[in-house]
This record gives sequence, structure tokens and C-alpha cells, in this order.
Amino acid sequence: MYQGVMWSVLASVTFGVLYFYTQFLVPLDSEQAFAWRMLSTLPFLTLFMWWTGDLKNISSIFKRVFQQPQFLLWLILSSILCTTQLWLFLWGPINGRGLQVSLGYFLLPLVMVLVGCVLYKEKLSRWQIAAVCCALLGVGHEFWRIVTIAWETLYVAFAYPFYFFLRRVFKTDHLGGFWWDILLIFPVAIYLAQFNHNSWDLIQQFPHLIWAIIGLGFLSAFGLGSYILASRYLPFVIFGLLSYLEPILLALASMMLGERVTGAEWFTYIPIWCAVLLLVIEGALHLYQQKQKTKNLAQNIEQSKHRLK
Repeated sequence: MYQGVMWSVLASVTFGVLYFYTQFLVPLDSEQAFAWRMLSTLPFLTLFMWWTGDLKNISSIFKRVFQQPQFLLWLILSSILCTTQLWLFLWGPINGRGLQVSLGYFLLPLVMVLVGCVLYKEKLSRWQIAAVCCALLGVGHEFWRIVTIAWETLYVAFAYPFYFFLRRVFKTDHLGGFWWDILLIFPVAIYLAQFNHNSWDLIQQFPHLIWAIIGLGFLSAFGLGSYILASRYLPFVIFGLLSYLEPILLALASMMLGERVTGAEWFTYIPIWCAVLLLVIEGALHLYQQKQKTKNLAQNIEQSKHRLK
């Protein structure tokens, strides 16, 4: 579980860096940025999988497709669910719908907690119940402040849990499944990059875009790869609650870029920050208890050895 927490934190930090990084992709539009993100992510994701020892999962899925051709239909659905979320992440801010998208990321962890409790019968600890209550307070205030619920908000909040749930059902909840998600969207990415919007002309005019795209691929592969690994190692409830770290880091990144949190917005962020703080405290206490148990066990073994002598 600690390995899953580590991957989740690394993913959230990387996504926060990516929020900063988008300014280096100017003058690419959202479709061009998405296309090059997909095209540049796959090579780095393959290297990441070599580093983590997950390359075998690519061939295992290919064998399943060869043995069960209908399995390809699930892979196509999985690719659509995954990559439309990645597209929406870039499309929202560029097209003035960033608020609606970000609200979906605030609602997403609560939906994942609900899925974990209902479908997987996962139990919440007292600390986690308190964290959920704090998060509900913050998200509820944000909905009260915004009043309306946009389609972008609902799609982010419900499509991701559906995606992760189906990955576990079809046993593709590993990096190999995500690798195929990216590969299957390649035709669309090539079309958006070359035929629909000829981004090659922009790259020739702005040579810095070459290095920006390479960096985008590296950060995306590391962040998304870490996120997928976290989803595999963590229970749905913990994975959902830890997802609040991402919007918090995005909010901090926004403030560092010059944006300001208004008076009313503090009533959204503070309860959610408290929720994450409660999870950190619970984790620290759990680590302390584990160390104490290990220490006591070592002392008992040592005492037993002395008695035998």
C-alpha cells in the first residue's frame, strides 16, 4: 500500500508541474497539444515500463486479443475513456471551461470513494470518514457557489471511476493496458497533428516546441504511469481520497502563476486541504504503529533467544 501512496503522490506532483509546463506549448492549440502529447508519451511510457519491469504486460494483452478478438472492443472503449479525459484536461482551460473541468476533479475522489464502498465493500477508518466529511463540505460549498453542473464536470467525475472499474473487471489494470490506450488513439493523434491542424508549420516557426514536446512526453509518461501504478496498488477508497492532492497542487500552481483565490473560494479549498491533512496524519500514525510493532517483535525475539540459552 505504501508503494501505491508513493506513486500517487509522484503522479500528483508531476501533474502540478505539467500545469506550469503548458505555457511552453504556445502557440499550439488544445487539439495540437493533445495530439503531440499522445505521440510523445508512448516512447517515454515504453521506457518507463522497461524501468518498472512491466513490458511483459504489452505482449500479454496482444495474446489475449489474438485468442479473443472481441477483447479488442474493450481496449477501444478503454482508450476512448482514458484519452478523452486527457484531451479535456487540455481543452478546458484553453477554451474557457477550466472551472467546469476543475470542479469535476473536486467531485471525482468522492465518486471513487463511493465506488469503493459500494462495489468493493471497502471500509472507511475514522480518519477517512472525517476526511470524506471535510471533502464533502468543500465540494458542496463549491457547487452551491457555482450553482450549475456542466457536462464537463459530470464527465470528469464519473468517466474516470468507470474507466478504473472496468480495467479491474477486464484485468487490464496495469501499465500494459494504459500503453494500449495510448497506442489505439495514435490514428486520431496523427490526424490532429498533421491533417486537421498542420502543426509542423508552427514547429518550424517556433523551434522551442521540439524540446517542449519532448518534455511533455516525458512528464506525461511519468505522471500518467505513476497514476496507473497507484490505481493498481491502492484500494479504491484510498486512491480516491489521495486524488485530492492533485487539485490542491493545481490550485497552488495557479496562485504561483498569478491567479488569486477569492474570499468565497477559501471555503472550498480549506476543507479539502483539511481532508488531505487528515489522511497524512493517519498515514504517519500508521507508520509509527508499524515501527513500534516491528521494534516490539524484535525485542520479543531477542528475549526468546536469551531464554533458550
